[in-house]
Amino acid sequence: QVQLVESGGGPVQAGGSLRLSCAGSGRTFSDHAMAWFRQQPGKEREFVSFISWSGGVTYYAESVKGRFTISRDNARKMMYLQMNSLKPEDTAVYFCAAGYYSGSHSQTSEYDYWGQGTQVTVSP
Repeated sequence: QVQLVESGGGPVQAGGSLRLSCAGSGRTFSDHAMAWFRQQPGKEREFVSFISWSGGVTYYAESVKGRFTISRDNARKMMYLQMNSLKPEDTAVYFCAAGYYSGSHSQTSEYDYWGQGTQVTVSP
């Protein structure tokens, strides 16, 4: 059983930065791969970034590559998403997710646990 809670979202101007946090709980937290997804109204949940259980493997959606950085601290049961050079199109509800990664890191179906989401709003 893994429970996740996101925080750190809020309003920001284009070009600014935010750091999202995902606080986890559960004995097996560190055994899970994790990811960030985002969702805009009326749209399907979109893959943003992935990090393996050890933090040694990361992937990014092309739209955020070079601007966002994913990291995790298993000792603290935390995952982070550092977002720089934010654009209005980054506006969305951001969700953290965890699962036993089996190959398709960008698919929502690969993840068993989800947080409630945190709103990021980037103004032009």
